[in-house]
Amino acid sequence: MKLMLRKLRLALHLLHGAWTVARRFPDATASERMALNRAWSLKMLRLAGMKLVVHHDEARLDAGVLVVGNHVSWIDIYVINAWRPTPFVSKAEIRQWPVVGWLAQQLGTVFVQREKRSDAKRIMHELANRLVAGEMMCVFPEGTTSDGISLLPFHANLFQAAVSASCPVQPICLMYEDARGRQTTAPAYIGDMSLSDSLDALLRGGPITAHLHVCDPLAPGADRRLLASEAQAAVQAALERMRGAPATSVALSIGHSVVTSSP
Repeated sequence: MKLMLRKLRLALHLLHGAWTVARRFPDATASERMALNRAWSLKMLRLAGMKLVVHHDEARLDAGVLVVGNHVSWIDIYVINAWRPTPFVSKAEIRQWPVVGWLAQQLGTVFVQREKRSDAKRIMHELANRLVAGEMMCVFPEGTTSDGISLLPFHANLFQAAVSASCPVQPICLMYEDARGRQTTAPAYIGDMSLSDSLDALLRGGPITAHLHVCDPLAPGADRRLLASEAQAAVQAALERMRGAPATSVALSIGHSVVTSSP
């Protein structure tokens, strides 16, 4: 019964997000939209039994940057938006998800048809154009989700957008931790899991701390494969660092949830 109530609250929050985008976004400035998105995402994490800890946030770039990170779960998107709202590149199937797909589209998500190799070129050009215009974009170069314990190889294709736009790449690393301070796979959305199964595992695995480590930006250079390798190494180093990080943190706070930052 308690689990069903929590799921109902999340569903209502999704509907509230759709109402906010439909009614408040049209007359809002870009900064107001970001603030609304961030506050909504923070509450989403709170309702899911999560808090956010941000590490090394002083390295963050806020314009004309390609953000790349490891991918564990659908909740990653809300974790990143709770840190700093950023449009994503996502698989085309998500556009068909009720409410979530519509919200993603309204928030500037670029959808890619992964089964069509030719679509990668179109996406790369769109990303490059948006980066040149000073926008931020986020991609998950593993190409799929993992359990978060180890990284999958970073695909180099989409790194070409940063090379073509001569824009920096900022790696970020996500890690989830249980109430005992141990890395947990409860949020993982992998294999044959349904979205409902993943949500149940997440809610039953709480409380959970989502750690987000902001890595130093990388210069684009001229070789996308080298850039992908450097980004993967940065994320791997951050993952290992967070596993051994002390639990102390400093509150940064917004709305009904708390964002904390530690070295």
